[in-house]
Amino acid sequence: LMKKVVIIGDGYAGIYALQELSKNKNIHITLIDRNTYHNLQPEVYDLIANKSNLADVTVDLTTLCLGFNHNYIEYKNLIVRNIDTKEQKIFTEEKEIVSYDYLVLASGTRTFFPSQISGLNNAHDIKKLQWAMFFKQNFEDQLFKKVKDEAKQCEDTHIVVVGAGLSGVEIAAEMAYNSRRFFQRGNFICDNLKISLVSSSGTILPRLSQKLINISHKRLKSLGIKVLTNTKLTKLEDGYAYLSNGTKILNSFLIFTGGVEAVKISGLEEVITNSRGQIIVNEYLQSDKFDNIFVIGDMAEIKDERGNIMPPNVTIARSSGTNAGRNILRLINNQELIKCKPKLDGILIALGGEYAAGDIKGIFTIKGKIAYLIKQYVFHSYRKPLLKLIKKGYLRLKKLQKG
Repeated sequence: LMKKVVIIGDGYAGIYALQELSKNKNIHITLIDRNTYHNLQPEVYDLIANKSNLADVTVDLTTLCLGFNHNYIEYKNLIVRNIDTKEQKIFTEEKEIVSYDYLVLASGTRTFFPSQISGLNNAHDIKKLQWAMFFKQNFEDQLFKKVKDEAKQCEDTHIVVVGAGLSGVEIAAEMAYNSRRFFQRGNFICDNLKISLVSSSGTILPRLSQKLINISHKRLKSLGIKVLTNTKLTKLEDGYAYLSNGTKILNSFLIFTGGVEAVKISGLEEVITNSRGQIIVNEYLQSDKFDNIFVIGDMAEIKDERGNIMPPNVTIARSSGTNAGRNILRLINNQELIKCKPKLDGILIALGGEYAAGDIKGIFTIKGKIAYLIKQYVFHSYRKPLLKLIKKGYLRLKKLQKG
């Protein structure tokens, strides 16, 4: 009987697992996701800054699955509600039931909105593509309004970004750079767009090297961004953001990037998780209770050989996705499992325009255009094989339609 492998989640990790599993032509693979596209997340910021369009940051899943030279890969656009681990069945909102022999959980994380901050439900989660699009339109409307009202009066537009981790810093820098260029290009006098970046810790980019923090801080300052450290958002009310330092900011837009939590799926309550809801896995990426359930990417707490917890990023998604795929194929063939040995190649931060900063393999720090070009290269080397698969899938689809 043909073994059934199901992947839930189409993020970077899920796609890498799919790529690995597709090497075995005698298994049935189902990819399930609530979206019909794979979202190239780090590039959403480029979308907001008009450096790319919607087609650049999304990959259609149906054509992608068809692109693998495999007769038993299918994509299902479903919302998972519950997993019955005893019966090995997945229940969905659409009432379709999908059974599995092996399961890969790759649903990733979502922005965590703490319930104690009242009014926070009006904040936006930029990680979601529709919010990024909504934000982009709003941002452009604000700029347009400024140009229109220029002769009359110049109202302040104040954008508050809460959370100064990677996403917060990148998005604040991109917006500041973009609006500044917009005003310079049109020679407008009305360039009073203010951006404040609020960090609850004593620094921006906590847990990164001091060198990287300093470079980024300097760049944010040069872009006119006001950085507030040791400050928390306490509530949102009537267009004001109230901060723990006693000030309040009238804002046109608030973006919240203050931390993440793993996406919860019911039926997995007995699996051990950490405080952020990530599932704790062994060195083969299996969950503690079930040998046939693998957890990868941001949804798992993944450790390196020294026991350090790995941050959520594309490098870790790739190594965990590939490793889980290999291990499932090995289980099917009764072979010994391979340990996942994730390593960070380094870290690259986009800081507006063609400027970035980075830490390469923890050995040296780079900044400026060279860092930006390396970041672009890394992204294109990920996207290129996917585009190849889509092309193949598209041609296959056309053939099938002609039939």
